Amino acid sequence: MGLTSVIIALLLEQWRPLADRRELFAALSRYCEFLERQLNAGERHQGTVAWMVGVLPPVAIAWLVWFLLLQASPLLALAFNVGALYLTLGFRQSGHHFTGIQSALRVDDLPRAREILARWRGHDCSELDAEALSRLGIEEAFAAAQHQVFGVLFWFMVLPGPSGAILYRLAQFLRQRWSGGEAPESGEFGSFADRAFFALDWAPARLSGLAFAVVGDFEDAVYCWRTQAGSWVDPNIGVVLASGAGALGVKLGMPFRSNGESRFRPELGLGEAADVDALDGAVGLLWRALVLWLALLLLVAVARVFA
Repeated sequence: MGLTSVIIALLLEQWRPLADRRELFAALSRYCEFLERQLNAGERHQGTVAWMVGVLPPVAIAWLVWFLLLQASPLLALAFNVGALYLTLGFRQSGHHFTGIQSALRVDDLPRAREILARWRGHDCSELDAEALSRLGIEEAFAAAQHQVFGVLFWFMVLPGPSGAILYRLAQFLRQRWSGGEAPESGEFGSFADRAFFALDWAPARLSGLAFAVVGDFEDAVYCWRTQAGSWVDPNIGVVLASGAGALGVKLGMPFRSNGESRFRPELGLGEAADVDALDGAVGLLWRALVLWLALLLLVAVARVFA
């Protein structure tokens, strides 16, 4: 049932992508703000309680609903899985940003590419050249695939029903709201959300790094993973970016200018500087990695049948 649910949800998203998630994200934002208003007095333990209250009941309810539907009819449980995955998976969620940057760079329309990337990343990109636009676009695509696809698939495999997928995406959203760039004022309150998501993302990030290595340049991917990933501010995403850069044979990371200042970042990857052709290569790498993840899901399903 798990593999079938994933395939149907992915096909459904390809056919009818959930193009406008603003209402869903707005509802989640109000949910986070409510929890923060009720529980945030700046202390670390209050953030822990808020995370538990915000994440565990929805995950438990999702499991309970799935279990009851499974008892009534496997088809109802399958439909519930598909619906939950359709909302939590986002293989095409950021695709319009990526394809827009590709199209703009192909015709040397740098202002348009900068505008799209600025909306995607949420910071000024007016000083970036074509190489930096390509490089940052690839980084965003790899990070989005990790948080919106591969991490969701991993936890969907681990926990029953759609509870794992909901757990991962809720944890990712709370971390972004309470500990990420959107809420630096949350301070100690957001520290548990940051640590919880780091723990949840640890294993899937390494599976993603392995997948990139298998479907790309294995030797360079493993070398970059071992020697470069730990230098990234988020070691989990460092694994994904370093392995992806090595597998693709392109350089990522490195400083870029924003708002008149140079932002230092370590170099990731080997080989050529990023360009529009590297964007095409990144799309191919992500598709091949997704196929490998689906093959892993198939193996898990077969193992459960014969267990």
